[in-house]
Amino acid sequence: MIAPQPSFANDRAQIQGVWKLVSYEVEIQAKGQKESPMGQNPTGYVIFTPEGRALFILTGEGRKPAKTVQDRVDLLSSLIAYTGTYRIEGDKWITKVEVAWNPEWIGTEQTRFFKVNGDRLQVLTTWRIMPNWAEKGMTRSIITFGRAK
Repeated sequence: MIAPQPSFANDRAQIQGVWKLVSYEVEIQAKGQKESPMGQNPTGYVIFTPEGRALFILTGEGRKPAKTVQDRVDLLSSLIAYTGTYRIEGDKWITKVEVAWNPEWIGTEQTRFFKVNGDRLQVLTTWRIMPNWAEKGMTRSIITFGRAK
């Protein structure tokens, strides 16, 4: 678990670049348990540019081309994607969302706590109701990325 501390992030330069997803879990507040709603082997990246743009995309494991309307609905549930400008405040990166898979996020600020440890980027979201699995109630994501080579 990542405990937010101001010493985690002092400078935008330490997160700049391309990071590849290593693991993704969701903690369900009401149950106090962790799940893998995107499967055991989801894929994804987060990219931070020196100009201050963040791009985040994550897809669930086992996605296949849609053949039916329900298939398309299921594909949307196994996708998280957004981009916008970001800023660093202590141990947080905050993205002002300009484009997103979920229109409700456009114009909002998404806050993520982070810690860089060598070539690992550990990320913890705030507690929120995630549109992909709203039925789970308040959740937060626990994400690990490795610096892409």
